[in-house]
Amino acid sequence: MAKLNQIIAVEKGVKSKSFHELTEAHHAVQKPALLSGISRSYQPKDEEGEQLPPESTKVQTRAEDVLRQVGVGLTKLFDVTASKDATNCVARADVVVDERVLLSDVPVTYLLFLEKQLTDLHTFVKKLPVLDAAESWVFNDSADCWSTEPVRTIRTKKVPRNHVKAEATEKHPAQVEVYYEDIAIGYWTTVKFSGALPAKRVAELLERVEKLQQAVKFAREEANNTEVTDRSTGDKVFGYLFR
Repeated sequence: MAKLNQIIAVEKGVKSKSFHELTEAHHAVQKPALLSGISRSYQPKDEEGEQLPPESTKVQTRAEDVLRQVGVGLTKLFDVTASKDATNCVARADVVVDERVLLSDVPVTYLLFLEKQLTDLHTFVKKLPVLDAAESWVFNDSADCWSTEPVRTIRTKKVPRNHVKAEATEKHPAQVEVYYEDIAIGYWTTVKFSGALPAKRVAELLERVEKLQQAVKFAREEANNTEVTDRSTGDKVFGYLFR
């Protein structure tokens, strides 16, 4: 008895072959020259007239034959797909993470859905914002986010000062040079806030997603090992369509 994974493996090839055959059949019946034939003979008006050989062209494509070939080719595809879909209805497995059943008796079609969603979630989690490692962060309950310890810095102001280079004399005024001095006038107290996540938290989330991804893949393989429920629908379909 075939397994579901074997049916899935051959379905693509059967589908490709039947599509190719259907395309060829479509092109064949669109060529009037292949569907047409003729037979004609020549008889001169009298015995002394020119004798010409008969001419004939055989019909190369018969539409009924093409229909029959299409029916045969597509019957296999219809049967394979029907068997796959019927088996998908009964193929199930448990999703087990860390030796614990997280999801039980999951249909294989839902397992395929989970695989796709977990791939997208992995990309999402991997790109989550991470707290700046250059800062020390603690969770601030009142702000409901992460914050740093307060950092106090001095605010300064440049104040002009005079430097007398030469005292005034009776003949010359004093020589004064103006310079600026930074004078403390206050203090800034800064606290940084962030809604990002600690790197450890992101790593834990990624590990969980990857564990579940692996568990879902194992479950899918187990479900795909289900024996195929054979379905023969092609003969009925094409027995009705092309009879």
